[in-house]
Amino acid sequence: MKKVGLILISVGFLRGAYLAASQVEGVPVTQVVIALVIAAAGVILSRYAAHKSARSEETLATNIRRIEESLGRVVQEADRLDEEKSSIDVYDLRNRIDQHFSEELHRFVEARESLAHSFGLQAYADVMNHFAAGERYLNRVWSASTDGYQDEAHTFIAKARAELTAALEQFRAVRG
Repeated sequence: MKKVGLILISVGFLRGAYLAASQVEGVPVTQVVIALVIAAAGVILSRYAAHKSARSEETLATNIRRIEESLGRVVQEADRLDEEKSSIDVYDLRNRIDQHFSEELHRFVEARESLAHSFGLQAYADVMNHFAAGERYLNRVWSASTDGYQDEAHTFIAKARAELTAALEQFRAVRG
């Protein structure tokens, strides 16, 4: 259904563009409006298919599993980074963050909407509040590392660890 929607979008906009570009004087308004209606129908169909897919039981189960796995790995890496921070050169902290956190944070973000679909908006807000704070703190560590501020980097590693751990605990409490 999503492919049909994308085809309708393409056909509608291409037809409208062709009609607008092929006329020397004036534009056949009725035909252009029809082309735009076809494109709009494609947008609606594509969005409906994406919405339906995001709420399927299989997608929700897969995403919930991904969320727990990603949060678990992020917490493990935060624990390791916090334990090893004094032995890591401050300028290398940003590289560690890029290497060990980026992929898992991205996986979590891609799957996060399934929290709301599965457990409700309050559960989503509770988990995301801690996750977002932890992610912001990691960004602060990255910036402090770039500028060479070791004390600030070390402080925010601990804060990131605490918030990400709280996000995982909140997720597990919600999941039951």
